[in-house]
Amino acid sequence: MSQPLHILKTVYGYEAFRGRQEEVISHVLAGRNAFVLMPTGGGKSLCYQIPGLCRPGLGIVVSPLIALMADQVAALRQAGVRAAVMNSTQAFQERADVWRAIGDGTLDLLYVAPETLLKPETLERLSQIRLSLIAIDEAHCLSQWGHDFRPEYRRLDCLVSHFPDTPRIALTATADAPTRGEILEHLRISAEDSFVAGFDRPNIRYAIAEKDSPRKQMLSLLERFKGESGIIYCLRKRTTEEIAAFLNERGFTALAYHAGLDKAVREANQTRFQREEGLIIVATTAFGMGIDKPDVRFVLHLDLPGSIEAYYQETGRAGRDGLPAEALLLYGYDDIALRRRFIDESEASEPRKRMERQKLDALLGLTETGRCRREMLLDYFGDAHARCGNCDNCEAPPALFDATVSALKALSCIYRTGERFGQAYIVSVLLGAEDERIARFGHDRISTYGIGSEHDARQWRSILRQLVAHGLVSVDLAGHGGLSISQKGRDFLREKPQLMLRGPKQRQRKDRNAAARAASGAVPAEAQGLFEALREKRLELARAQGVPPYVIFHDKTLAQIAAERPADRQALSAISGIGAAKLERYGDVFLNVVAHHEGARS
Repeated sequence: MSQPLHILKTVYGYEAFRGRQEEVISHVLAGRNAFVLMPTGGGKSLCYQIPGLCRPGLGIVVSPLIALMADQVAALRQAGVRAAVMNSTQAFQERADVWRAIGDGTLDLLYVAPETLLKPETLERLSQIRLSLIAIDEAHCLSQWGHDFRPEYRRLDCLVSHFPDTPRIALTATADAPTRGEILEHLRISAEDSFVAGFDRPNIRYAIAEKDSPRKQMLSLLERFKGESGIIYCLRKRTTEEIAAFLNERGFTALAYHAGLDKAVREANQTRFQREEGLIIVATTAFGMGIDKPDVRFVLHLDLPGSIEAYYQETGRAGRDGLPAEALLLYGYDDIALRRRFIDESEASEPRKRMERQKLDALLGLTETGRCRREMLLDYFGDAHARCGNCDNCEAPPALFDATVSALKALSCIYRTGERFGQAYIVSVLLGAEDERIARFGHDRISTYGIGSEHDARQWRSILRQLVAHGLVSVDLAGHGGLSISQKGRDFLREKPQLMLRGPKQRQRKDRNAAARAASGAVPAEAQGLFEALREKRLELARAQGVPPYVIFHDKTLAQIAAERPADRQALSAISGIGAAKLERYGDVFLNVVAHHEGARS
């Protein structure tokens, strides 16, 4: 492994491999296929980039997003790697130049979209040259049971017959056991060639809360991350634009992103997010797969995702640099009903619908659990983990209470009011409110009127939401949100089994500004000024070259420079993330910033 270690240090600027990187690289260097599952930010790209640089021939990297490929290639070129991208958006001359470089043997890695790779002419031309490996990134897209299935990925199994002697390496950060099995089967990778490094992202703080006042809850989070980059996910296209406008009016810089926007607008917004600091993107799930931006400090879901896989993938875009980040999910009973309606009204097959319902139920279990969020999240992927101390349930464990009687009262009230009224009305009846509508319908004379005085309105809303999550109550979103009793709810009324629900949460005493402060890389207070000066210089250089700032140096690298204040190139070369090419290109520039700042202090 002397050559890979040499490349790791001289090209990437790191002293040692992390986790299972060395195992995977050694395996692929021996000409073996590999399936690699590593959490986002775990260093998957080195598992194929380094073997691609060590083995003779051209390394092919299949990636689903054009913008992502462009940024990855830009970062590799900054490090001195001969890399290029090929996709359908390029002009004829651009593609011709890439093919010329391939023919001349002056290219080490080629990033290509699956649609471009699968063209007969592309496969034919590549079959005539020597390939070092074929890496399939975001491999979960291949599985029809996964949360982000893409038909073009399904066709990648033809690579097995076209390039039988070329090592194949499939990589993903998100795949449950069935998805993993399908990837192995279609790409003809043996189970013995699998490297599952775990799913844990210990730097991310997970929190899930009931929607109370969503915009107020959102602002509370954002105020703690003022000036930092983040992603806000919404279910509806219109909501992304409304939230972006709302935030811009309040002094934040926010952009909307959804599939309904003009393609040029989408691409411009994504580029700005990648290249600017302190920008918030408000998006549907059309945004984000493979986003390589390392300094995303928070991910906020204003609506319920469709599955634990989707939630894990989307929250995983926070804190790729390893510094503390936060993931907050807000949801209400209408979110649950909407997700179920999407499944029921889809044109998918019944087996697919059944699987989607099971995945949604698993997610609802995560939202309503009183256990450690991380423990339950990782359990879903078969990755055992103890309580983390870095989630809302660990910081303020929710009290569970025997809600059997409360549930019976709520279900009985829904039944006796005709199974057609919404949450607010049911709560008012349970609390015995003096309301003109209640009197008009005669519901002040039914047996359930005023029988719920043991809870306040907020607690009853929480109970009803949990009854929806448990499948005891259905919501008619096509109408006016009327609640009705499901078959499972009718069974509950008849059998009256014990039901434990979450009570109101205790106030959290932990200092939750820690994650926001850690965005500066835990730089000592006396080094903050230098850290900001280094970031300003990085931004200036990035703008001049038209590349994202992080392809020059990550915040983590700048934080180490600020803390250690290297005085010469030798000291600077010892900083993590500074390889030979970057030392040569930027060494004097950043040393001057350090020296100038030192001079200003003295």
